[in-house]
Amino acid sequence: MTDTSEIRDVALVDALGERYLSYALSTIMARSLPDVRDGLKPVHRRLLFAMRQLRLDPNTSPKKSARVVGDVIGKFHPHGDQSVYDALVRLAQDFAARYPLVDGQGNFGNVDGDGAAAMRYTEARLTEVAQALLAGIDEDAVDFRPTYDGEGEEPVVLPARFPNLLANGSAGIAVGMATSIPPHNAGELCGALLALIDDPKATPDSLLAHVRGPDFPTGGVLVESAEAIRLAYETGRGSFRVRARWEAERLSHGLYQIVVTEIPYQVAKSRLVERIANLLSEKKLLLLADVRDESTEDIRLVLEPKSRTVDPQMLMESLFRATELEQRISLNMNVLDAQGVPRVMSLKEVLQAFLDHRKVVLERRSRHRLGEVARRLEVLEGYLIAFLNIDEVIRIIREEDEPKAVMIARWSLTDVQVEAILNLRLRALRRLEEIEIRRERDKLAAEQAGLQGLLDSERKQWRAIAKEIKEIGDQFGDANPLGRRRTTIGAAPLAVEVPMEAMVEREPITILLSEKGWIRAARGHVEADADLRFKDGDRGRFLVHAETTDRLLLFSTNGRFYTLAADKLPRGRGFGEPIRLMIDLPNDHDVVTLFPHRPGRTLLVATSDGRGFLVAEDETLAQTRTGRQVLNVAGAVEAKVCIPAVGDHVAVVGDNRRLLVFKLDEVPTLARGRGVILQRYKDGGLSDIKVFAKADGLTWKIGERTRTETDLDPWLGARATAGRLPPNGFPKNQKFG
Repeated sequence: MTDTSEIRDVALVDALGERYLSYALSTIMARSLPDVRDGLKPVHRRLLFAMRQLRLDPNTSPKKSARVVGDVIGKFHPHGDQSVYDALVRLAQDFAARYPLVDGQGNFGNVDGDGAAAMRYTEARLTEVAQALLAGIDEDAVDFRPTYDGEGEEPVVLPARFPNLLANGSAGIAVGMATSIPPHNAGELCGALLALIDDPKATPDSLLAHVRGPDFPTGGVLVESAEAIRLAYETGRGSFRVRARWEAERLSHGLYQIVVTEIPYQVAKSRLVERIANLLSEKKLLLLADVRDESTEDIRLVLEPKSRTVDPQMLMESLFRATELEQRISLNMNVLDAQGVPRVMSLKEVLQAFLDHRKVVLERRSRHRLGEVARRLEVLEGYLIAFLNIDEVIRIIREEDEPKAVMIARWSLTDVQVEAILNLRLRALRRLEEIEIRRERDKLAAEQAGLQGLLDSERKQWRAIAKEIKEIGDQFGDANPLGRRRTTIGAAPLAVEVPMEAMVEREPITILLSEKGWIRAARGHVEADADLRFKDGDRGRFLVHAETTDRLLLFSTNGRFYTLAADKLPRGRGFGEPIRLMIDLPNDHDVVTLFPHRPGRTLLVATSDGRGFLVAEDETLAQTRTGRQVLNVAGAVEAKVCIPAVGDHVAVVGDNRRLLVFKLDEVPTLARGRGVILQRYKDGGLSDIKVFAKADGLTWKIGERTRTETDLDPWLGARATAGRLPPNGFPKNQKFG
């Protein structure tokens, strides 16, 4: 029968909030964020501890990974076996971990992005780095807590003789926060730790003299400015730009090829080659002719230039911009501190937290050893008394019913001493030599005094910690092939202008925009009288000659400029696509004009009520589909004209058939607004505008002929006046043509 006495009415929002908060805290504390002291997440810590219990030391035979995973999920980590195995695999991959904690035997994946073999086929054991993390765990160096089922215990944190957090890095996403720490060089970290011990008030610059930047297992070249690196380490947030290592390999007849020997961290080589090949097929890397993967154990990607005249630096710059040959690695040192509180730390704070942890470990191990020494000295004192009275001891044991009590009363021995004497085997009696006992006692007494002096002196403690760190630096520093810096520290690259031709094939095209708003591109420069096909009931409106490398500017009646890439327009035999699918052009507005962008040019824009201004064409480029508002319109007023401002005078004609000519200097240059009055009207509005050179005269079209008027004095006036009737023969539609 169900007991309903504990059923409570709780608001859904409160119940969800409470449970989601519990989930969020669990994710932050027990999954995603590493501990600043040992640099490990719980699953990694449990993996190493379980492997230690299985005695998988570097000098022993490895065991099946399935055995390790089984122990971990059975004793410590009640999660899926595949997720635990994935964590084990990453600890063994020398291209993912700068200092692998697991020595994997078998297929543990590769830099191409291929996955590891199933756990039943691979074997694993600990590395020397992992042993350094576990050193002293049996000496009361850290706290233990019950496992999830209460049947055993697991360490809260590892003693961590090795600075693992920064050396191997970490990445994870929790609820509302994330961490991203790239790997570093252990020798450099040890140098910075020693500097911090010598000067606890060390500045970030003094620490960066040792820690020069990340050191990735896959090498590469760090191309970030020194100021950006300093700011990132000082705040705990930032990013680092890493490029592939390459060299130009000279061939015969003046030819050459680019050979890439190192790629950025966490970039799969096979996907990188596939990406470059796809860009080649799409004709977006015209400086590159071919890419080949000639890798064996070492990476060797061969890039063939289009011709011998291609500059290698320009070729690589185009590839850095378009492919994963350049990566930006983020830095977000969001970790759990010693109290289990997540926060973003600077480089100095992370290093200091590691030193503080080592100090705690040193004190706990010293006290543990001090207790062992005290117990052994107590036993030795008892042995010494037994040796001096060996015959009486033997008699008491043989004849007395309660030898323990008799011995305690006779020689004032402690319970521990008597138990040690009574537990001696007969064969050990011959080893009870006074000299040996006194020698061991004196040795332990000296050790006891040293340990007590260590605990009483903070200076001696830091000296001992510095000695340990120096040993780690010597063990995993430059003298060890594993410790040599792999990522070169390079200078921030200079801005190299890569022409558009390096990314898109340059060829002539014709842009066709129909009355109903369908746009497409045709190969070559097609003339207006060519046989062009449109949908039934539709016809051409704009025909623009351009090139595939051009950016197109579209000006609308709403006063907005929209930017289109010419090479992105639909091509082929179809009718194209509706322009409104490419830009957010409202249905109640229409296209005024369409033309290729020319940097440095100035445009004249005007509204239907005769207001306008000059605007730099570079200021009209838009980065989004919504375009850029330049000419402000409202109500029935619409944008009417957009033309290049090439000349020194402006001719304006209104619907009222009045022509006005004035100097271009009278029109201001703005970035946005309504502008100034160009021509004043009583009735109607603006019909057309033209910018021209007065010395060449004002021209307009009459049918197939062009007429030029050089005597413009009757129509010259000040801006914002009404103007006069145009010359005889001016088009009746009030357009300059």
